[in-house]
Amino acid sequence: MPTEAGNVIEVIKPGLATSVQDKGRNGYYYVGIPPSGSLDQFSACAANLLVGNDEDDAVLECTLLGPELRFHGDALVAVTGADMLPKVDGVPQPGNEAFTIKAGQVLSFGFIKRGARGYIAVAGGIDVPVVLGSRSTYALGAFGGYQGRNLQKGDQLPVGKVRRAAKAGRSLPEAMRAPLNKEVELRVLPGLYYHRLTDESAAAFFEDIWNVAPEADRIGYRYRGGRAQKFREREQPFGAGADPSNIVDAGYPIGSIQVPGGLEPIILHRDAVSGGGYATIGAVISADMDLIGQMQPNCHARFVLVTMEQALAARHDAARRFEALRAALRD
Repeated sequence: MPTEAGNVIEVIKPGLATSVQDKGRNGYYYVGIPPSGSLDQFSACAANLLVGNDEDDAVLECTLLGPELRFHGDALVAVTGADMLPKVDGVPQPGNEAFTIKAGQVLSFGFIKRGARGYIAVAGGIDVPVVLGSRSTYALGAFGGYQGRNLQKGDQLPVGKVRRAAKAGRSLPEAMRAPLNKEVELRVLPGLYYHRLTDESAAAFFEDIWNVAPEADRIGYRYRGGRAQKFREREQPFGAGADPSNIVDAGYPIGSIQVPGGLEPIILHRDAVSGGGYATIGAVISADMDLIGQMQPNCHARFVLVTMEQALAARHDAARRFEALRAALRD
């Protein structure tokens, strides 16, 4: 993606955890490299389409506290996802709608009211190098994105050449905006080690209301507030460790749920390692993973057990939602 001379974005304040993301780098999980990419894939895609980008162009993902950015070239911008008021030189701008920024102006944000992650798309995309097929940041591996890390004060983000004209004022239909609910239901398929839970603990896991812990991040979301999980007694195999929640190492799919020590479930997300020694009792279905990325600490979740047929139907519905988004924002 060629860059127009001088068209860069200067980071004045980086926010809490702002990084460059796209759809992610699939195909390397088997060697321990997670997909990374936007935690709320739908919102990131919507932001790109609003400004005329391809769906997979790189955007900025900001968490809980937005960045402050000075634009050194004219730009068309859209902000989707979390409810965090965008402002240009202090003047409020609409969320979920494309708006213009002139060279020298500063984009900043109000405090997040709902949701956890906002997505900032700039016409032309953030033009960082492609690493293993993606521009997404994988901070644990220190590669991808902008120098393999979250943004810092003084960074200079190159903007790619605009390939497709779009106009200010294009907005995302209300029904397609991130729901940003403080209480969500997360559908779960039973996992390889679900049978290790006692019947009482298996029932309690789906009966209880769980709260997002402050430790929630791109690697995993920790939940508290429900009853401790108890595992069936057994003689631990060699290499599994003494705790009954430990196993001999196994693979972790994205969305898998582990319960270290039986105390606090952790849902592994897009920067998670690909395997380890905790029993995975289930996995949140792919159609619900975007919901997790928009959960703030202390938001509530209830887990709902589903069948494979129900999970596949939900995946089909999610694909149709993306098709409706493309149709709504098609040039």
